[in-house]
Amino acid sequence: MKRQILTVLSALTLVASANVAVAGDAAAGKAKAATCAGCHGAAGVSAAPNFPNLAGQKEAYLAKQLKDFKSGARKDPMMSGMAAPLSDADIANLAAYFAGLK
Repeated sequence: MKRQILTVLSALTLVASANVAVAGDAAAGKAKAATCAGCHGAAGVSAAPNFPNLAGQKEAYLAKQLKDFKSGARKDPMMSGMAAPLSDADIANLAAYFAGLK
């Protein structure tokens, strides 16, 4: 019984820490997002169908995609180049900013 309780508590702690790890500063993300506007729109809503809307996406999803572009796990020449210079804080901040848009 104690083992089951410890397993459940460990799993809950892991899930809770995963959610906290992404929390970025939306104001800092807004300042950094100017370079994204050319393709994804000034408010994160793209006018072109080949560029996805970023506004309102989940913060963790946006952060993961940027990290994947940066690492090469997800391939796109334009986005890989855009993500390469971003720090982990930049990624978290951009994700927070676009997730907060409608």
